[in-house]
Amino acid sequence: MTQHPPWFDPNMPAREDCVMPCLIDRYAAQHPDKEFIRFEDGQRWTWAQAREIGLRTAAALQARGVTPGDTVLAWLPNNASIVRIWLGANYAGAIFVPINQSYRGRLLEHVLNTSRAKVMICHPQLAERLIDINLTHLTHVIVEGQTADNVRLAVKVEPDSVLDQPGEPDRAYEPQLWDIQAIIFTSGTTGPSKAVQVTYLHLFATAQATYGYINGSDTMMINLPMYHVGGTASFMSAVSVGASISLYDGFNTREFWNQVRASNASVVSGLIGAMTVFLSKNEPKPDDADNPLRMVTLMPINADTVALGKRYGFSHLSGFNMTELSGPLITNINETVDRSLGKPRVGVQCRIVDDHDMEVPVGTIGEFICRSDRMWDQFTGYYGNPEATAQALRNGWFHSGDLMYRDGDNNYFFVDRKKDSIRRRGENISSLEVEMEIASFPAVREVAAYAVASPAGEDEVMIAVAPKPGDTIDPVALIKYLTPRMAHFMVPRYVRIEAELPKTPTNKIQKSDLRAQGITADTWDREAAGMTLKREKLR
Repeated sequence: MTQHPPWFDPNMPAREDCVMPCLIDRYAAQHPDKEFIRFEDGQRWTWAQAREIGLRTAAALQARGVTPGDTVLAWLPNNASIVRIWLGANYAGAIFVPINQSYRGRLLEHVLNTSRAKVMICHPQLAERLIDINLTHLTHVIVEGQTADNVRLAVKVEPDSVLDQPGEPDRAYEPQLWDIQAIIFTSGTTGPSKAVQVTYLHLFATAQATYGYINGSDTMMINLPMYHVGGTASFMSAVSVGASISLYDGFNTREFWNQVRASNASVVSGLIGAMTVFLSKNEPKPDDADNPLRMVTLMPINADTVALGKRYGFSHLSGFNMTELSGPLITNINETVDRSLGKPRVGVQCRIVDDHDMEVPVGTIGEFICRSDRMWDQFTGYYGNPEATAQALRNGWFHSGDLMYRDGDNNYFFVDRKKDSIRRRGENISSLEVEMEIASFPAVREVAAYAVASPAGEDEVMIAVAPKPGDTIDPVALIKYLTPRMAHFMVPRYVRIEAELPKTPTNKIQKSDLRAQGITADTWDREAAGMTLKREKLR
């Protein structure tokens, strides 16, 4: 049994309804002076201004060799620069590739080279991380700000003032709904991060399924990052109906409701995992429900999130999505079934299967697989990785790697990732990538990274390490070593030092044993030691 959210149309849309440049052109013509977007720094664009900025940026990108189908990297926070690059890239027929500001070292190099981009726009505080990176494909780095004189790289470096040069782009190429609009990198939960090709229809369908309750009179407040499908899909949902956007660089528990009220936000990009926990811990106030928020996409559904909606006076829905998919599972509005991900929406086929892709009975745990009835509206492949694409799409179904079960009412419930993963503060972390960095520490012989329970309801990163013969491992020295090499959210909180890690009969580290033991009496706690880490706020 499928369900049909009243806002979701499973029919093939027209190009003009889902291709970004067409939508910007439409609303710039219909209401040029209406506010399109306001930024955290106070800057505001109308629809007409957004179109003009997008076209100028497209012309500047084309002048630097960007052609239809090329990739353009954006290494920026949620600000005006990342929006102009997205619009400019799409107006040039190119592919927008936003990347996580926390990336550095080996992971950054992997992402840059996988994208094969010639042009990157980056924040000045991030540019220095490129110095020791093998820039195989990049030819131009445009640095946000008035000057780039202090950035020394082996490629051409320019300030972002070059994007404001007058000129009309060549618009002979008209992007189609099946063209790739963006590449969004996965968090690498089963290995190195993969580059998900997202077509115009794919992002539109994701927006329609998960945020389709939005209309042209709404203001969408976005605080999820643009390198995350939640950020890009919520942005697309607003653009598709001509709604306004208020853009913030990250979720802030203390400021969230002030931001909602200040921007008159009626919908938000999402409350995921620990966000709802943090908001529910706010001291109750008599005017909590005095706010403009009317609808939220959130997860998970539980007693706390249901109570949060009642307290603040908003309706909610939940569901399941991955970067590769387009909201295949959706709950009813104000769902109360605990932990439900909802039911398959109209236009998709969903199954839970065993290791041989045979469907399992109701109540039995298996892997969630999915396919769409409509071409181009979900995963078409990993950019530059045909082997991973074939593996994900084996037997004609996308294999999520997520373990779920369904009940007799066809509600789906998440159990775990099939392979090792850690989810901390909304970020999916590859245990493999954590382990690769830790293994480079001179005293480490072997390492296992795994998740342990967090008081916020998600995971904390824990590692078990064994030293090389004759060496010792100082946890403080290890954390200091890792901090400049890893995204802050990947740096382990808990460190357990063992002479030998448990092994399977085939001599592989047995993480199941380590996870079962959890935080032991001899585990070192980074935060208890006063070593707290936070996302670097870019200004």
